[in-house]
Amino acid sequence: MNFAFTEEQEELRKTVRSFLESKSPESAVREQMDTAAGFDPTVWKQAGEQLGLQGLHIPEQYGGSGYSYVELGIVLEEMGRSLLCAPFFSTVVLAANTLIHSGDEAAKKQYLPGIASGETIATLAFTEPSGKWDEAGITLPATRSGDGYTLTGTKMFVIDGNTAGLIIVAARTENGVSLFAVDADAAGLTRTNLSTMDQTRKQSKLEFANTPATLIGAEGKGWDVLGTVLDLAAVGLAAEQVGGAQKVLEMAVEYAKVRVQFGRPIGSFQAIKHKCADMLLEVESAKSAAYYGTWCASEMNDELPSVASLAKAYCSEAYFHATAENIQIHGGIGFTWEHPAHLYFKRAKSSELLFGDPTYHRELLAQRIGL
Repeated sequence: MNFAFTEEQEELRKTVRSFLESKSPESAVREQMDTAAGFDPTVWKQAGEQLGLQGLHIPEQYGGSGYSYVELGIVLEEMGRSLLCAPFFSTVVLAANTLIHSGDEAAKKQYLPGIASGETIATLAFTEPSGKWDEAGITLPATRSGDGYTLTGTKMFVIDGNTAGLIIVAARTENGVSLFAVDADAAGLTRTNLSTMDQTRKQSKLEFANTPATLIGAEGKGWDVLGTVLDLAAVGLAAEQVGGAQKVLEMAVEYAKVRVQFGRPIGSFQAIKHKCADMLLEVESAKSAAYYGTWCASEMNDELPSVASLAKAYCSEAYFHATAENIQIHGGIGFTWEHPAHLYFKRAKSSELLFGDPTYHRELLAQRIGL
């Protein structure tokens, strides 16, 4: 096991960062925040066609590039750094991973090539109004209807549920939790945009009324797949959080160097030095957790469940603390709407709660390691 990135991986990081710096500056982020779709279709197309980002870790036989989760983690880290507004996380990390691990060859062949090319925007709908992230929280009933199934009920907080062409829904049959594919234009499906604190990541409420759905994988085996996907998602989100945390650390240090107070840069004051030093320690530790998580995900080894919870809990707190300290170091200007500090602060808070907060994951970690 090598703890350093390869030359090729560093080149990938450089390429993706250069692309995002030109396509996702603060002005573009603010512009997309105010739109209903929440992303720029042109940039999405370029990411798929020119860089192949959507198909990066999808196996080659389904139209992807077949790279590992480590490469995907690098891309997610850079996207977190630039606060890219795009349905990448929902499509690639949630929906594509669900299909890859579903064991349903027909569904993989049907949907993965479209995701890999960037043509298909997809998402995973599993959270319900209860807000629970575990198996017990999935109660939406799926009823057998002829050759297929119908769904009736509500899914909440569905990331990019408003723009997804394919929605993978976790529902409950008499045999247990199962996964279903629903087309965006299916009868009886109503999609409503939710008002969110973090406007850079759109969420929706999806209401199903006898909506036709196609079973993915084996009936009653949905949670086996979802459990793995949620671990992979936690690792992916940790990588994204690390990218954002590194960016706000750089913002804080740069401001401490140039902001002069009482005739000297504020970075020379001990209180500011301590804040920056603490941020650096936490961000570097978060990187270690996230990088180890992506390695475990690429190997799909036995450590993944415990490392996923560890990385999610630690990176959530490190990112949120870094964004809060960044605002403190900037002082008054950091509180204003015009400054990007609050964009990262809001993303950090929403990411902290996504897939379960640090307390939830510490409890999960304790269970997984047998404490």
